[in-house]
Order: sequence, then C-alpha cells, then structure tokens
Amino acid sequence: MYPVSYAADYAAEGRNRLTTFFRGIVAIPWQIVAYLYGIVAGFAALFAWFALVFTGRYPEGLYNFNAGYLRMYNRVNGFYYLLTDAYPPFNGGDDPGYPIRMGVPAPLDQYSRAKAFFRLIIGIPVMILAWVQALILIVCAIIAWFAILFTGKHPEGLFNPMRSAAAYHARAGAYFLLLTEDWPPFSL
Repeated sequence: MYPVSYAADYAAEGRNRLTTFFRGIVAIPWQIVAYLYGIVAGFAALFAWFALVFTGRYPEGLYNFNAGYLRMYNRVNGFYYLLTDAYPPFNGGDDPGYPIRMGVPAPLDQYSRAKAFFRLIIGIPVMILAWVQALILIVCAIIAWFAILFTGKHPEGLFNPMRSAAAYHARAGAYFLLLTEDWPPFSL
C-alpha cells in the first residue's frame, strides 16, 4: 500500500449552488494562504533535499511542515475543484472531520540518497502523469460546476474521476516534496 493516502467523501445531495457559482471568488483567501505556505514549503523541500542527499535523513521539523502544507493544499484544491462545499481550515494539521483527508506517515529512519539526488530526473513520468491528471480534474470540475448549478447535485460519475485525479496529484506532491521515495500508484 502506498504510504500517502487520500480520501474525499462523496456528497451527492444538497450541494450549495450559490457558493458553487462563486467558488473561484470564495476560494481566494485559501488560495492566497496556500500560495504563501507553498513558497515556504518549496524552500523547506530544498533544505530537506540537501539533508537527504548528505545525511540520508529527513529533518522531522521540515517533514512535518511539508506534510502540513500538503494537507492544506489538497484541502484547498478539493474545495476549489468542487469535491466538497465545506470551507477548509487554514492550517495543515490533521482534521479527520473534514471531507478531504490526507494520511502522511512518519518519516523513514533512512532515505535513499540516490533517489533524493535524482528526484527531478526519475520523476519526469510522475510530472507528466500529474499534468494529465490535472487536466482531467479541471475538465471534470467545469462539467461538475454546471451540473451542480442546474441540479444541485454532483454526479458520482464525475466525482470519482475527480477524486482519482486529485489523489494522484496529492501523491505526486508528496513525491516531489520528498515525503516518500516511491512513485505514486496510478489508481486511487
């Protein structure tokens, strides 16, 4: 089983048409916070890369910071891309009550220095597939936006590929933040 898990609860009925219509505007405060958090997480990942290459260990503070960023970023994306109507928390802590959850295990005792050093090169297929999954997520979100506006329901046939694409994108994020050494699986 892949160490980083992703779960999104399906809620077909009772979707909020008003916040769905204005989702791009409503999500702006969370996107700003996620963007700023992401800038710092990028520097933390860079420092972690050096630590992994030279010591083979991921400093726990950097690991927890990047795991928190990953959780917050994926909650914001889930909200923005209509996987949920629940407003995401502004932090990266574990929140089992929120409809979008990410499980990030504790850091390993020892990481492969070679895998960390060549991450960007060996991760090219992951980048390509993450890009394709992002396109799937965007197209399905646009269709779901219309479906929710007109029916007040999110069709399960749209939700499942969106959840799968978001899960792959989340796991690819964990891979490039060096939280895991293994390529993300191609299925949910």
